[in-house]
Amino acid sequence: MDYLSNRLMSLSESETIVMSQKSAELKAQGVDVINLSVGEPNFATPDHIKEAAKHAIDDNFSFYSPVTGFPDLRKAICEKLKKENSLTYSPDQIVCSNGAKQSICNVILALVNKGDEVIIPAPYWVSYPEMVKLAEGTPVVVSAGIEQDFKITADQLANVITDKTKAVILCSPSNPTGSVYSKAELKLLADVLVKHPHIYVISDEIYEHIIYIGKHESIAQFDELTDRMIIVNGVSKCYAMTGWRIGWIAAPKEIAQACSKLQGQYTSGPCSISQKAALAAYEGSQDEVEKMRQAFERRNKLSFDLLSDIDGLEVNNPKGAFYLFPKCDSFFGKSYNGRKINDSSDLAIYLLEEGHVACVAGIAFGAPDNIRISYATSDENLVEAVRRIKEALGKLN
Repeated sequence: MDYLSNRLMSLSESETIVMSQKSAELKAQGVDVINLSVGEPNFATPDHIKEAAKHAIDDNFSFYSPVTGFPDLRKAICEKLKKENSLTYSPDQIVCSNGAKQSICNVILALVNKGDEVIIPAPYWVSYPEMVKLAEGTPVVVSAGIEQDFKITADQLANVITDKTKAVILCSPSNPTGSVYSKAELKLLADVLVKHPHIYVISDEIYEHIIYIGKHESIAQFDELTDRMIIVNGVSKCYAMTGWRIGWIAAPKEIAQACSKLQGQYTSGPCSISQKAALAAYEGSQDEVEKMRQAFERRNKLSFDLLSDIDGLEVNNPKGAFYLFPKCDSFFGKSYNGRKINDSSDLAIYLLEEGHVACVAGIAFGAPDNIRISYATSDENLVEAVRRIKEALGKLN
């Protein structure tokens, strides 16, 4: 493999994708696998959004779009930010990309130099540290356990800031934990960051509308951070549009211009048809968004109640996204049929092969004592999946 670049060899494979592939392989062999590893809604895209895409095809929106996205979509995103978040942006501060994943990577590649440090609270989404490594930066991981609801404190943040710190990445509601930062908690973090004007703040808000307590709070609401704040969002999660691949940033103009320059060289603008669908998502009725949110809230309670009934699992009760992140280290060292569970990776494989339930090892998220379970599936699947998990775990001794 010495013909491959050092850049590529430094990266880890996405464990979420790996587990999804392994479950698909078992399914292809005829095994009845319930996949709780994937981070996408199981709902269909709302009809009015699909209709807008069909009209866009008929209206011949089949040519390249501007690199940053169509002006009407960027304007609609500004209106969304004003209406829902009380934030003022202009269309030239918006860059639309091929999903929020590309949006985040654009920002990191545009900002981070070799040796720059990026603070990443753990548990983290699997791709954050890999993107920083791709930019030849140094991920600085700050761990927050289940005892603090997986949320870092202001003191933890202050203690890791150095003169090399270039950015901090926050995700609320969180993937993989579902934890949600309150306004008061964000204010304490903001108060720390105000003292360090060299640090950019990347706020991943892709799960903004999947929240079960109060309303979404963004760290971007604190004006002192406006000139170094980058909001990342998109249509994938709340509009059930994962495959449409539309994400975006709202950022200071110089950051938006830098991301446009970068994107212009390696993908150009995102899919023209998907942009017209996203426009309909933002401008149309939000009733389906609320219906899906209510379904996720019901599944949140169902999953929490069921998993809490399993001896040996420690489960917190998250207030957003569609994940539970139980602590499972009490099973480490146990065995079944000669198979020993040494860590969360072993446990995830065991649950897949013995229980036929796919989840993701917490080690992929910087939390080796946990597993991630997505409840973005039907109630029936959840009931059966947790039954299988309980049965499989009960065999370990």
